Amino acid sequence: MLALSANGRLPKADYAIFADTGWEPRAVYRHLDRLEKEIAAPAGIPILRVSSGNIRRDALDPGHRFASMPLYILNQDGKQGMTRRQCTGEYKIKPIKRQVRELLGYPYPQRIPKDIFVEQWVGISTDEFHRAKDADVRYMRNRHPLIDLGWSRTDCVRYLSSLGLADTPKSSCLGCPFHGNAQWRHIRDTSPDEWQDVVEFDAAIRQGNARANAGGNRLLGQAFLHRSRVPLDQAPIDHVTAAEWAARQQELDDRAPMEEELENGVVDGCSPWACRAEADLVRDDFGLAS
Repeated sequence: MLALSANGRLPKADYAIFADTGWEPRAVYRHLDRLEKEIAAPAGIPILRVSSGNIRRDALDPGHRFASMPLYILNQDGKQGMTRRQCTGEYKIKPIKRQVRELLGYPYPQRIPKDIFVEQWVGISTDEFHRAKDADVRYMRNRHPLIDLGWSRTDCVRYLSSLGLADTPKSSCLGCPFHGNAQWRHIRDTSPDEWQDVVEFDAAIRQGNARANAGGNRLLGQAFLHRSRVPLDQAPIDHVTAAEWAARQQELDDRAPMEEELENGVVDGCSPWACRAEADLVRDDFGLAS
């Protein structure tokens, strides 16, 4: 959408906002720098980087209120579960809304008049039109330009390729539990130090986040980043699923949903208003979904 706006295919955006969890892959930060230099700055579109902190550091800090990640749990009785996902609300939605309020001139806790709002573009393509939703606050009105254009994911990739941006990386936390085997292998095989980082984090959260431990509220089971519920450096990430073979052979229609999710991660992409996993919405002072 930024490129489409910069090149006149969409109206010129006033701002682009990047919500930084503090734990994105280095490739994402490099790509963001490139977009700012080659696409946004020449078009006069400021990129605003906002943050609520570093999610990795916060998770291991017993003095910090940790917004839980969706960790895979293995209970003592052998039953499996997942912790509640609050990270999207805390580290994506909240800082974006805070920035929008400041741009409108009504920082929290000021009330925003009913007739004051921003039009927010959300990059959902026609493949995932079911994820297009209205904003949950009056001062933000969601629009989905890719759906308006009738663009699919394939159309987006084709356009990015025409601009020399075919290597656009997927934006998500380095240690996101929704990674599939292909993503875990990519980290291990292309960035050994980032792989060591996530392996160490996986071991550190085995009994839950640091604050829970400090308060004596340890998990009754064990927490893991990989859905197999074994330590990440022992997880079966080299298992190449039917989905990956199908992708290699361009026979995507035949892949099994469970195999696809195991290999490529939960199907839906990761972004503030369209995260991979749905969660119950809880209201707080910012009107956030947490």
